[in-house]
Amino acid sequence: MTDVSFSDFSRPRRYIRLDTILRLRWLAALGQLAAIFFVVQSLDFDVPIIPCVVIIAISALVTLVLQIAVNPMQRLAPRHAAALLALNIAELAGLLYLTGGLENPFSFLFLGPVLISATALPTRVTIALGVFAALCATALGFFHLPLPWTAGDPLVLPPVYMAGIWLSILLVIGVTSLYAFQVTEEARKLSDALAATELVLTREQHLTQLDGLAAAAAHELGTPLSTIFLIARELEQTTSPDSALAGDIKTLREQSQRCRDILAKITQLSSSGAPFDRMPLSTLIEESVAPHRDFGIAIKIRIAISDSPEPASMRNPAILYGVGNILENAVDFANSVVEVNARWNRDLVEIIISDDGPGIAPDLLKRIGEPYLTRRRGADQTHRERRGLGLGIFIARTFLERTDAEVSFSNRTFPDHGAVVRITWPRASFESTEITAETGS
Repeated sequence: MTDVSFSDFSRPRRYIRLDTILRLRWLAALGQLAAIFFVVQSLDFDVPIIPCVVIIAISALVTLVLQIAVNPMQRLAPRHAAALLALNIAELAGLLYLTGGLENPFSFLFLGPVLISATALPTRVTIALGVFAALCATALGFFHLPLPWTAGDPLVLPPVYMAGIWLSILLVIGVTSLYAFQVTEEARKLSDALAATELVLTREQHLTQLDGLAAAAAHELGTPLSTIFLIARELEQTTSPDSALAGDIKTLREQSQRCRDILAKITQLSSSGAPFDRMPLSTLIEESVAPHRDFGIAIKIRIAISDSPEPASMRNPAILYGVGNILENAVDFANSVVEVNARWNRDLVEIIISDDGPGIAPDLLKRIGEPYLTRRRGADQTHRERRGLGLGIFIARTFLERTDAEVSFSNRTFPDHGAVVRITWPRASFESTEITAETGS
């Protein structure tokens, strides 16, 4: 079993639909018109209506042209989406210039386009839009028309207060966008990792299904091949050795016997691992360990005998992959030996996998199992040292936890060194016949 790394499951590029931006532009235009109407009609403030309406009309015209000329369902390249969001910032800056600059409480709307970019566009685009919004806010701090207010009592804000507004806008743009980007990136990583998990599980289930199909084919083909073999042998016994057909009949009998031998081997291989056979815990461990024995690392298996019978589970691709992947990582990091200890009682089933390698770094210990967390020591290290603790551990842990297992990671107690992975199931869940069906859902 190979560890799945970030490069093995590349995440799709991030695009945003044109329809999404167009809807936001229409919403912004309607909101701006409503705000101007309310300020003029209800508050009776002196607002430069014509210039403001011209800016809003130009914005609506651009939106309408895009909606007619381009398929709204089309996903925009990052640079095109960034251009439209930058246009939104420029339009907002124009309206704020006419209505008081940073004194206008709507100046915090600079955050909107940058926040959208942080959740849907690459980092470099978001940084560029954030810088552009910050420049517009800075310019509005020095250049703007007076804030619409009561004619006899104009509002005058002290410079310190204006500097605080400017600083708060910059902090809101930076901090909120960074927070939104991190949350979205974590959600995206988790979604991609779960998709990779489903792909791996599907592959394991296909392998198990092929095993069952091989056993079924061997069983079904056994009867007609036996009939062919018997008829060929009877024909060979009743046919004169000098007959022209004697050689062909002998070949037919030999080849039918060869087919019977091949089917017998397939049946033998599948009989101990058919999808509907129950596997004792010792068999499960041996099957998981077998692919990792020839890598120069000794693997010691210790099974503690208990008063209760040995637990047995359905052959489960999720458990086989999960235990096998953790074993592979132990072999990758071990110096000379990997130990696999198994024990059980009437309530619990436990597998403990440990190695004598460097152990798990303290900064990674609490984060192991997160998608795309990898431990790479540099290009000068060997391939064995650079692998592991990536997406494969996330997949293994996800598979095992879906079977009701609890997976914990720790280090050996000093002076011993090495990593310890403890996998514990409630015995009822481990022996349940519903585990396989759950993982396939």
